[in-house]
Amino acid sequence: MQQRLYAPIYHALFEHAQRKSVSFHVPGHHHGEALLYALQQMGLQSYDLLHHYAPIMELDLTELSSTDDLHHPEAAIKEAQQLAADCYGADETFFLVGGSTSGNLSLLLAVCDPGDLVIVQRNVHKSVLNGLALAGASAVFLAPEHEPITHLPVVPSIEQVEQALQKYPEAKAVFLTNPNYYGMGVTLEPYAEVCHRHGKPLLVDEAHGAHYGFHPQLPASAIRAGADGVVQSTHKTLPALTMGAMLHIRGGRIDRTKLKEALAMVQSSSPSFPIMASLDISRAIVGTLGPALYEHVLGAIRQFREWLAESRLIIASPDIPLTSSRRMIYDPLRLILTDARGILTGYELQRELEALGCYTEMADPSFVLLVSGPHAGDSALPRLKEALLQIHHKHQRQREEASSQRMVGINLKRFNTKELGMGEPVSFARERRKSRTMKRVPLREAENQLSGEMVIPYPPGIPIVYVGERLTAHHIETIIGLSEAGAKFQGAADESMNTIAILIEEIG
Repeated sequence: MQQRLYAPIYHALFEHAQRKSVSFHVPGHHHGEALLYALQQMGLQSYDLLHHYAPIMELDLTELSSTDDLHHPEAAIKEAQQLAADCYGADETFFLVGGSTSGNLSLLLAVCDPGDLVIVQRNVHKSVLNGLALAGASAVFLAPEHEPITHLPVVPSIEQVEQALQKYPEAKAVFLTNPNYYGMGVTLEPYAEVCHRHGKPLLVDEAHGAHYGFHPQLPASAIRAGADGVVQSTHKTLPALTMGAMLHIRGGRIDRTKLKEALAMVQSSSPSFPIMASLDISRAIVGTLGPALYEHVLGAIRQFREWLAESRLIIASPDIPLTSSRRMIYDPLRLILTDARGILTGYELQRELEALGCYTEMADPSFVLLVSGPHAGDSALPRLKEALLQIHHKHQRQREEASSQRMVGINLKRFNTKELGMGEPVSFARERRKSRTMKRVPLREAENQLSGEMVIPYPPGIPIVYVGERLTAHHIETIIGLSEAGAKFQGAADESMNTIAILIEEIG
């Protein structure tokens, strides 16, 4: 007998669509009938719209007696969220239709009142900073440690977290990001133990780890490691629609009433039912298949990395372990590629791959990041091999002297943020910022000034400097190096980063 995938939200939507009922409610496409009528009036028979767009509308419903309400779940959504909590090892799980951003905002609004302090690692997503601003809170930033092979930043050391908790006992929580964009992180049990010993909740942005814990070769999830609140971008690594995410809660250190109030504030009152259904389906898939879902792709990735090493192409993968250690964790589904000669930047390698039909997740001055799914072993990885061979043959005959003149890659060791250490409290209260006067100055002349804008290379969306932070030579060197290598910046008015806004007056 064929196994049935049990996903209560999806089934509620499907059963409603099967009734062929007449819609006198929002959304305005009315099961897609309004679209079909408009196309008929225009005399159009668009294959793309009729076969790819219109079917989505059949499941795009609103809060009905047959569908449930995300902000007051009593039926299918309530059941789906409890199934997700059971699957992930949480006490309670909340579906998010605004991505991990909405989860990060809600966690901070739940644990902070205006003026409260949170201990935060420096290399967090910009949504964490926005959450601090919405809460009117202050942050003490901790410099990250660095992964020993690539020198990419991960979380702060456990010793630094302990020191911060001792120095700032009034802190309301510790907020970490684990893993980083590249799938690197640390085992979180010791961090949870330290936070709980000081009576503080551990909040974790685990956006890139929604698949963690579902195979022995994958890292353990933060919620099972003892974290109190964990946000996961389900759409990043599981078959959920974009903006679909989950917030997992465990224990009693987070006020659930305040959290639900915060979720109601930051999430739409008209949430997307297709997104919620995709979360439900993703949970059903990993809960049903478990390790079997990843067995094939993990073997294929191991073979791919062995092929890459044996082929001695100009493109290589850093010698990153495929399995986690007692302290450092690695996501084997993430591939990092680099030009072994240091000639092509990550951005240039990314463009070469795109020209051959392989679109990657992101690039930085040195690396290209590729995110694999459970299907990748059948078609995606073989196509990647073909692309890398073509790039190799295209560039291997370059003259050595020309190559040496094009060494433009950034030495990531130069931009080690560990030297920033533990910062002083920085207020994100908006009333302290809105009346400040700013002016623009050349970036190279901005050392020791207070930054008037947040500078964010994107992707991955991690701010180098935030409003009100004092600019150091290290900040300036990092920004200049990334700009010269071709990085794009958000937050800054001058995209060339030749100038930067500084604060010349601080109110209060």
